[in-house]
Amino acid sequence: MTTLTSPSGNEADWQVLLRGEETGVIDGESIIQMLYGPLCAKRRQGSFVVGHLAQSLDGRIATTCGVSRWISGQEDLLHTHRMRAIADAVIVGANTVLHDDPQLTVRLCSGNNPVRVVLDPEHRLDRRQRVFLDDSAPTLLLVAADRAGAERQWGQAEVIPVPRGQQGLDPFEIRRILALRGLSWLFVEGGGITVSRFLAAGALDRLQITVAPVILGSGRPSLVLPEIHDLTHSLRPRTRRFQLGEDTMIECDFTSDFAPATHH
Repeated sequence: MTTLTSPSGNEADWQVLLRGEETGVIDGESIIQMLYGPLCAKRRQGSFVVGHLAQSLDGRIATTCGVSRWISGQEDLLHTHRMRAIADAVIVGANTVLHDDPQLTVRLCSGNNPVRVVLDPEHRLDRRQRVFLDDSAPTLLLVAADRAGAERQWGQAEVIPVPRGQQGLDPFEIRRILALRGLSWLFVEGGGITVSRFLAAGALDRLQITVAPVILGSGRPSLVLPEIHDLTHSLRPRTRRFQLGEDTMIECDFTSDFAPATHH
């Protein structure tokens, strides 16, 4: 299993990857290249969406009251910032903004901030969250069309009406709207409801689940999908595995062109 050791130990390799992404030459055998190279290469193939969740051994992403900092360790946090750096846009749901008040910027590694996209179908967030107050990155607030109203600015964020899907906002409509703005490589960072809806709709190309060696015993579940009654209906993606410090990240690939690889 491949090991990413310290949060600062691979910055030189990361710089090589960023330069390669600019020139279109992404190749190498470093851990950084093995993990991020295939993801960066997808930029040249059109729309691409990666989800990410950090969970406990018993499949919880937060306590019942919503506390989730920090289930996973520093290496996974660094990985999250690197994923932001290679994404056109980072997507989170309203509950993540409400409970975590994230900045959704790149601070732990080199790279540019992605466009921040907040999914708030019911338009229930106020303007006090940091993503609506600072101008460190462009911010889009996606709201159900029947709740958007006439206002097109929410603090520093632009309000975009989106048609409703069967549950919340339609993930494929979100992809289409963002692609029209040149935002094709998307990182769905959370939370569990948002990632679950993208996965249930078949709108994720890859899903990264980082499992931390901790047991909560209660709390908010990681993925929640429609109930099945036969294991033949379960999802069985091809996977890659990487060790992020004490945590294990399993990357699931739902595309047909993936060559499975487990790094030891």
